[in-house]
Amino acid sequence: MFERFTKEARAAVQGATEIAERERSESIDTRHLVITLAEGAGRAPAALETCGVKPDDVAALARDAVRRGEVLDADALSAVGIDLDEVSRRADEVFGAGALDRAARRSTRRRKHWPFTADARKALELSLREAIRLGDKGIDDRHLLLGVLRADCPGGRLLESALHDAGSDVAALRAAAEQEPRAA
Repeated sequence: MFERFTKEARAAVQGATEIAERERSESIDTRHLVITLAEGAGRAPAALETCGVKPDDVAALARDAVRRGEVLDADALSAVGIDLDEVSRRADEVFGAGALDRAARRSTRRRKHWPFTADARKALELSLREAIRLGDKGIDDRHLLLGVLRADCPGGRLLESALHDAGSDVAALRAAAEQEPRAA
C-alpha cells in the first residue's frame, strides 16, 4: 500500500512520526496525522479552508489534544461517573500543576519506532479505499484526510468538532476533498 503514497502522503506519515517523537507519545494516532495534514502543502489544507476551517487552528487543536494525551472519551467516562477535569484538578492540588503531564512524559521512554494505533492503521487503510473509490492511482494527502474522516477515531472527532465550530460539517469537508484539483 505504501508504494502508492505520493510525496505529500509520505510527508504526512513521516511528519506524524516526528510529532510523536517530539511529544514523546507512546504511539502515532490519527491526531498526529491531522496535524501534519493541516500543516502540509497539499490539498487537505485547501479542503479545510473551503469549509471555513483554518488549517493552523486545526493543527493547534490537535497538538493540544496530543500534549494532553486526550485519547479517552471524556463524555463516555462521564457517563460512568468519571470527570477527567476533576481528576486532573485534584492531581494538580496534591502533586502540583501539570502533575499528570509530567508523569506521562517520564513514563514515555525514547524509542526508535513509534507504532501506529489501530485507528491510525484503519485510517491509512481507508485512505487506500478512498483512492480506489475516486479512481486515483496514488494516495495523496486528501485521501489520508478522507480516511481519517471515515475512521471512528480521535482525529476524526477533532475534525468534526472544528467543522461544527466553523458552521460546517463532515459532508462538506468530504465534498471539498473529493473535488478534482484545479489546473495550474
